[in-house]
Amino acid sequence: MIAVSSAVRAATVDRLRRAGCVWAEDEARLLVEAADDPRSLAVLVDRRVAGEPLEYLLGWAEFCGERITVVPGVFVPRARTAALVAAAEAVTGPAARVVELCCGSGALTRALARRLHAPRLLAAVDVDPAAVACARGNLAELAVPVYAGDLFDALPATWRGTLDLVVANAPYVPTAALDLLPAESRQYEALVALDGGPDGLAVLRRLAADATRWLAPGGHLVVEVGQSQVDLLATVLAEAGLLPSTFRDESLAATAMTARRPVGMAGQGSEN
Repeated sequence: MIAVSSAVRAATVDRLRRAGCVWAEDEARLLVEAADDPRSLAVLVDRRVAGEPLEYLLGWAEFCGERITVVPGVFVPRARTAALVAAAEAVTGPAARVVELCCGSGALTRALARRLHAPRLLAAVDVDPAAVACARGNLAELAVPVYAGDLFDALPATWRGTLDLVVANAPYVPTAALDLLPAESRQYEALVALDGGPDGLAVLRRLAADATRWLAPGGHLVVEVGQSQVDLLATVLAEAGLLPSTFRDESLAATAMTARRPVGMAGQGSEN
């Protein structure tokens, strides 16, 4: 961290506030800590004022007490997704076999490693090569492999019917609503991490359709969803043979859904 005068710090806060940064004082402090010298601080502030996400400038995001490395283009973990972690913790027993799909930076796996009791963290998966590379860095110390691929297709076939927890912060924003997202999201994050198709549930439908093939009896799929989409997604999950339940955290304005594979349910086979 460089030493800056009170005048420079005040000017930085003022620029950030004028640019619409709600937490201008906190952002100024973080940018000062990230800068190597006054020139690099000026560049960071210019980029932030232009709208670049703070997390990309810092190189990390805080999530559930973890400092998660993020790089430009990779989905930045949101504070509200802590509700998904809590929902997963509530339904998952000890020594669970865990896979994270649509992993982005791998933030969920990092959080679950601390929250679950003796989890067996099997893998994380993402279709975006930039996200895969980022997640590999974040999960290296946990020795969790990160696969590049499309949802369950990236996993070893021998895992079918064995997973206790599949967690995914899949994209769920309807395509027509993408323009309503904050500029930081729609201009800088990968579209594949945001666009959920016409009604926002395109990827979640695919997850639901394949989940019973991969979950162990009694295993859970846990996903984040918009509150207005709960009823439709519950129908989708039920039609796939899963037992859905809603987890709502009003303090985070966040909704997660859990879907359990019934213990007596026959698997759907191992065909592709």
